[in-house]
Amino acid sequence: MRIARATLMKSWTRFSVLAALVFAVLAYLDYRLKALAGVNTADMGGFSSKVEFQAAFVVWRPLDLAVRAGFNLGLDYLLMPLYAAAFFYSGIVAAEGLAPRPGRTRRIILAMIWVPVIGAFAGACENALHLSMLFQGTANDTLVMASGIANRVKMVALMVGLLLFVGAVMARFQERRARQTRVGFGD
Repeated sequence: MRIARATLMKSWTRFSVLAALVFAVLAYLDYRLKALAGVNTADMGGFSSKVEFQAAFVVWRPLDLAVRAGFNLGLDYLLMPLYAAAFFYSGIVAAEGLAPRPGRTRRIILAMIWVPVIGAFAGACENALHLSMLFQGTANDTLVMASGIANRVKMVALMVGLLLFVGAVMARFQERRARQTRVGFGD
């Protein structure tokens, strides 16, 4: 299946901007939760024991901050497909600009576009485990371990996605420079 270049650029821009906006809102809400309670949902990704989760749940319960934490985790579900799509399109833009001909580099870049998608699924699993523990008010070592693994998969996938995004930006700058050189050459 082929994607028209204009459609590709429009989709990449649209998903990148939407992901950045939702991320900014989520970061602000998580910042507010941390200011109010001393712990936020982003901190849960680094928890390694059920005691840490239980301590967060205790801090959130009397102040009714569990609703805020649950909302943040829910909003994160909106962010996941947005960043997965943004990084997916970033990989296509990077492959088209940095490796336009078939070859090993192009195959590697095009294989890497699936990593953020896998990361979004891992993030969904992590959030489901966090929400499960939050709603039940308890945590056990198995759930903590599973959420930690999902968090690490998600973080690696996000780093790969950011690498693809940087590659796409580099490809766009390279394309603009080449276009300016061609335009300036006939003068």
